[in-house]
Amino acid sequence: MSESILREKTKDFAKKIVVLCREIKATYRESVLTNQLLRSGTSIGANLHEARYAQGAKDFISKLEIAQKECYETEYWLELLFETGYLSEERYKPLKNDCGAIRRMLISSIQTAKTNRSEKDK
Repeated sequence: MSESILREKTKDFAKKIVVLCREIKATYRESVLTNQLLRSGTSIGANLHEARYAQGAKDFISKLEIAQKECYETEYWLELLFETGYLSEERYKPLKNDCGAIRRMLISSIQTAKTNRSEKDK
């Protein structure tokens, strides 16, 4: 999968997270969990964007790994919001699926980058 598709997916996901957090804050006046979700959910794409300007392969891989960690954290906050009743199953499942798809793409990209780096070192 190309990097531009992953960038597009992470940006679209971030937009969905922003809208969701805005709605939860307006409806429930909940800000602690939503602020955490907003931070991690938008950080995935931000780190991927930053990776484009990495200073070498090691830095590039590091940025992708940070994006992956933010993805895992986002899954946690989504799950917590769902299990505490702030997020309906109807809203939760598509976001969970999107986050999982992004995570799998990041894992694949990291593996490819590491393989390419190892081949250059030979």
